[in-house]
Amino acid sequence: MEFPKKEIETLWAPWRFEYFERERNSDFLAEAARASDDATHFVITRRKNAFLMMNRYPYTVGHLMAVPYRKIADPSEFGDNEILELWNLVSHGQALLRTAVKAHGFNVGLNLGACAGAGVVDHLHVHIVPRWNGDTNFMPMLADTRVISEGLRGLYDKLMDVQVKIEMEKRARHD
Repeated sequence: MEFPKKEIETLWAPWRFEYFERERNSDFLAEAARASDDATHFVITRRKNAFLMMNRYPYTVGHLMAVPYRKIADPSEFGDNEILELWNLVSHGQALLRTAVKAHGFNVGLNLGACAGAGVVDHLHVHIVPRWNGDTNFMPMLADTRVISEGLRGLYDKLMDVQVKIEMEKRARHD
Protein backbone atom coordinates (compact mmCIF):
# COMPACT_ATOMS: atom_id res chain seq x y z
CA MET A 1 0.00 0.00 0.00
CA GLU A 2 1.27 3.44 -0.90
CA PHE A 3 1.46 6.19 1.73
CA PRO A 4 -1.67 8.43 1.35
CA LYS A 5 0.30 11.70 1.27
CA LYS A 6 -2.31 13.68 -0.67
CA GLU A 7 -5.16 12.66 1.67
CA ILE A 8 -3.39 13.84 4.83
CA GLU A 9 -1.71 17.00 3.59
CA THR A 10 -4.81 18.96 4.56
CA LEU A 11 -6.71 18.13 7.71
CA TRP A 12 -10.11 19.78 7.99
CA ALA A 13 -10.86 20.83 11.59
CA PRO A 14 -13.29 23.78 11.52
CA TRP A 15 -13.93 23.59 15.28
CA ARG A 16 -10.34 24.77 15.90
CA PHE A 17 -11.31 28.20 14.54
CA GLU A 18 -13.65 28.59 17.52
CA TYR A 19 -10.71 27.95 19.87
CA PHE A 20 -8.53 30.64 18.30
CA GLU A 21 -11.38 33.16 18.03
CA ARG A 22 -12.65 32.80 21.61
CA GLU A 23 -12.13 35.57 24.09
CA ARG A 24 -9.00 34.67 26.05
CA ASN A 25 -10.39 36.19 29.24
CA SER A 26 -13.65 34.23 29.13
CA ASP A 27 -14.12 31.52 31.72
CA PHE A 28 -16.01 28.86 29.78
CA LEU A 29 -16.03 26.70 32.94
CA ALA A 30 -17.92 29.33 34.95
CA GLU A 31 -20.23 29.89 31.98
CA ALA A 32 -21.00 26.15 31.85
CA ALA A 33 -21.51 26.10 35.63
CA ARG A 34 -24.18 28.82 35.36
CA ALA A 35 -25.80 27.60 32.14
CA SER A 36 -29.30 26.22 31.97
CA ASP A 37 -28.76 24.63 28.53
CA ASP A 38 -26.40 21.75 29.26
CA ALA A 39 -26.23 20.51 25.66
CA THR A 40 -24.91 23.88 24.43
CA HIS A 41 -22.06 23.71 26.95
CA PHE A 42 -21.55 19.93 26.65
CA VAL A 43 -22.38 19.40 30.34
CA ILE A 44 -23.05 15.71 30.89
CA THR A 45 -23.79 15.44 34.62
CA ARG A 46 -24.55 17.93 37.39
CA ARG A 47 -24.19 17.28 41.09
CA LYS A 48 -24.54 19.63 44.07
CA ASN A 49 -20.91 20.84 44.16
CA ALA A 50 -19.47 19.91 40.75
CA PHE A 51 -20.34 18.90 37.20
CA LEU A 52 -18.92 16.78 34.38
CA MET A 53 -18.48 18.24 30.90
CA MET A 54 -16.79 17.51 27.62
CA ASN A 55 -13.67 19.46 26.77
CA ARG A 56 -14.62 21.66 23.83
CA TYR A 57 -10.94 21.66 22.74
CA PRO A 58 -10.05 18.00 23.37
CA TYR A 59 -6.68 16.36 23.54
CA THR A 60 -8.34 13.22 22.20
CA VAL A 61 -11.85 11.90 21.54
CA GLY A 62 -13.82 11.80 24.78
CA HIS A 63 -11.67 14.22 26.78
CA LEU A 64 -13.86 15.14 29.78
CA MET A 65 -13.46 17.50 32.72
CA ALA A 66 -14.85 17.33 36.25
CA VAL A 67 -15.36 20.91 37.42
CA PRO A 68 -16.34 22.38 40.79
CA TYR A 69 -18.96 25.11 40.72
CA ARG A 70 -16.82 27.21 43.04
CA LYS A 71 -14.03 29.03 41.25
CA ILE A 72 -10.98 27.68 43.10
CA ALA A 73 -7.35 27.62 41.96
CA ASP A 74 -5.85 25.71 44.90
CA PRO A 75 -7.08 22.21 45.81
CA SER A 76 -6.40 22.90 49.49
CA GLU A 77 -9.42 25.25 49.46
CA PHE A 78 -11.86 22.41 48.79
CA GLY A 79 -14.23 21.08 51.41
CA ASP A 80 -14.51 17.32 51.91
CA ASN A 81 -17.86 17.14 50.08
CA GLU A 82 -16.43 18.96 47.07
CA ILE A 83 -13.46 16.62 46.87
CA LEU A 84 -15.65 13.54 47.18
CA GLU A 85 -18.09 14.74 44.54
CA LEU A 86 -15.34 15.80 42.13
CA TRP A 87 -13.65 12.39 42.32
CA ASN A 88 -17.00 10.59 42.05
CA LEU A 89 -17.53 12.51 38.80
CA VAL A 90 -14.08 11.39 37.61
CA SER A 91 -15.13 7.77 38.22
CA HIS A 92 -18.48 8.38 36.53
CA GLY A 93 -16.72 9.92 33.52
CA GLN A 94 -14.47 6.88 33.25
CA ALA A 95 -17.48 4.55 33.32
CA LEU A 96 -19.15 6.55 30.56
CA LEU A 97 -16.02 6.50 28.41
CA ARG A 98 -15.40 2.78 28.90
CA THR A 99 -18.79 2.14 27.32
CA ALA A 100 -19.15 5.03 24.84
CA VAL A 101 -15.67 5.02 23.29
CA LYS A 102 -14.34 1.67 24.57
CA ALA A 103 -11.46 3.33 26.47
CA HIS A 104 -8.80 0.92 27.75
CA GLY A 105 -7.23 3.33 30.24
CA PHE A 106 -7.13 6.97 31.29
CA ASN A 107 -4.88 9.88 32.05
CA VAL A 108 -6.49 11.76 34.96
CA GLY A 109 -4.97 14.94 36.28
CA LEU A 110 -4.85 18.59 37.19
CA ASN A 111 -2.88 21.41 35.60
CA LEU A 112 -2.28 23.81 38.49
CA GLY A 113 -0.94 27.18 37.35
CA ALA A 114 -0.09 28.61 33.95
CA CYS A 115 3.39 27.08 33.94
CA ALA A 116 1.76 23.64 34.42
CA GLY A 117 -0.44 24.14 31.36
CA ALA A 118 -3.65 25.37 32.98
CA GLY A 119 -5.81 27.07 30.36
CA VAL A 120 -8.08 28.51 33.05
CA VAL A 121 -5.70 29.25 35.89
CA ASP A 122 -8.20 30.33 38.54
CA HIS A 123 -10.84 27.60 38.05
CA LEU A 124 -9.36 24.21 38.85
CA HIS A 125 -10.74 21.21 36.94
CA VAL A 126 -9.80 17.55 36.61
CA HIS A 127 -9.01 16.22 33.14
CA ILE A 128 -10.20 12.72 32.21
CA VAL A 129 -8.46 11.67 29.01
CA PRO A 130 -9.33 8.26 27.57
CA ARG A 131 -6.54 6.11 26.16
CA TRP A 132 -6.43 2.95 24.08
CA ASN A 133 -3.88 0.19 23.68
CA GLY A 134 -1.73 1.19 20.72
CA ASP A 135 -3.25 4.68 20.44
CA THR A 136 0.09 6.31 19.70
CA ASN A 137 0.31 6.94 15.98
CA PHE A 138 2.54 8.72 13.51
CA MET A 139 0.56 11.99 13.27
CA PRO A 140 1.69 13.60 16.54
CA MET A 141 5.19 12.21 16.14
CA LEU A 142 5.89 13.25 12.54
CA ALA A 143 3.46 16.06 11.81
CA ASP A 144 2.88 17.50 15.31
CA THR A 145 -0.83 17.00 14.58
CA ARG A 146 -3.55 15.24 16.55
CA VAL A 147 -6.50 13.69 14.77
CA ILE A 148 -9.84 13.88 16.57
CA SER A 149 -11.97 11.31 14.81
CA GLU A 150 -15.41 12.06 16.25
CA GLY A 151 -17.43 15.27 16.42
CA LEU A 152 -18.35 16.81 19.76
CA ARG A 153 -22.14 16.80 19.26
CA GLY A 154 -22.28 13.15 18.18
CA LEU A 155 -20.10 12.09 21.09
CA TYR A 156 -22.16 14.18 23.53
CA ASP A 157 -25.32 12.38 22.41
CA LYS A 158 -23.58 9.01 22.76
CA LEU A 159 -22.36 9.85 26.29
CA MET A 160 -25.83 11.00 27.33
CA ASP A 161 -27.34 7.72 26.04
CA VAL A 162 -24.75 5.70 27.96
CA GLN A 163 -25.43 7.74 31.10
CA VAL A 164 -29.16 6.93 30.91
CA LYS A 165 -28.32 3.24 30.45
CA ILE A 166 -25.95 3.23 33.47
CA GLU A 167 -28.53 5.01 35.66
CA MET A 168 -31.23 2.50 34.64
CA GLU A 169 -28.92 -0.42 35.46
CA LYS A 170 -28.16 1.09 38.89
CA ARG A 171 -31.87 1.51 39.64
CA ALA A 172 -32.57 -2.05 38.55
CA ARG A 173 -29.87 -3.37 40.94
CA HIS A 174 -31.29 -1.36 43.85
CA ASP A 175 -34.93 -2.37 43.24
